[in-house]
Amino acid sequence: MPSVNDPEAVRGPLVLLPSARTGPLRAVAQRVGFALLLLFAAVAVVYADRDGYSDGVDGTVSLLDAFYYATVTMSTTGYGDIAPVTEAARLVNILFITPVRVLFLIVLVGTTLEVLAERTRDDWRKARWRTRVRDHIVVAGYGTKGRSAIKTLLSTGVSRESIVVVDPDPRVVAEAAEAGFVGIVGDATRSSVLRQAAVQRAREVVVASARDDTAVLVTLTARQLNPDAAILASVRESENVPLLRQSGADHVVTSSEAAGRLLGVSTSQPNVGQVIEDLLDQGSGLDLAERDVLADEIGGPVGAVREPVLAVVRDGRLLPFDHPVCGSLAAGDRLIIVRSKRQAGASAADPAAT
Repeated sequence: MPSVNDPEAVRGPLVLLPSARTGPLRAVAQRVGFALLLLFAAVAVVYADRDGYSDGVDGTVSLLDAFYYATVTMSTTGYGDIAPVTEAARLVNILFITPVRVLFLIVLVGTTLEVLAERTRDDWRKARWRTRVRDHIVVAGYGTKGRSAIKTLLSTGVSRESIVVVDPDPRVVAEAAEAGFVGIVGDATRSSVLRQAAVQRAREVVVASARDDTAVLVTLTARQLNPDAAILASVRESENVPLLRQSGADHVVTSSEAAGRLLGVSTSQPNVGQVIEDLLDQGSGLDLAERDVLADEIGGPVGAVREPVLAVVRDGRLLPFDHPVCGSLAAGDRLIIVRSKRQAGASAADPAAT
């Protein structure tokens, strides 16, 4: 089995599926309690029928002798110094003591059996997941940026089952699995790791690594494995944006400069900065959203749309709301709008909204 500190040393990346687990101390306590229950049940049966047993030492069976007989019998030691002599006692041994002995042995080796069963079940779940997963979102990096991206995805209706987290830190991936996501322990710059995350069948790839050079390598590898997926990457320095785009990223966010711009706006125009923060925090108040133009909006200006429109996407071009062509909306346009939390809830059932 690969070392926890080096999960790729022997068998490749470690895949962690979300599941509920019982603590080891509680599991051991449950087994010990069940074993003691079986032992006391056997003692009670033997002592209740003590006249049907013969002790080779003094001929009588005391409570201590009953404990002794139950212990050596259930552990399959069987010295033979105490033995059932009546038909009733022998029948009790056949119908009760023997099944209890088997259960007791199962409890003793329960840890090994559970490990084997858990490993088999885990392998089956992983194989089943690999055959079914598709059109999912792979998030490379479960740090601050990755967690924030996933939080926003969840607030927009993306299910936890459709998110796969890739990170080299086993502890971080374990946290992701506890949160309900499939986790892959490994370096996302390696194609073998991304294949474990089924990136070749993914809908989107979010590159949220802490280093810009790592982001470039992850983007190159992901684009090589999946030429059609949308890749969204984050970098710290704006000078690396062209490199990310050349590597195959569809959208690149400059985290450090974006934070600096927000600080500058908040300093000179604090209310504007607060609105921007609100727009970035999905589900808190005001939200940015993108949707198709509705049939009754085609041919009309952006001012006739019931929500405030910031931009229009037409033929792959992002046009500001005051662009001349936005005076007449066309079929196939995508609108970048501002919604309040109340409006977002009211339009949740709208099939045209995304």
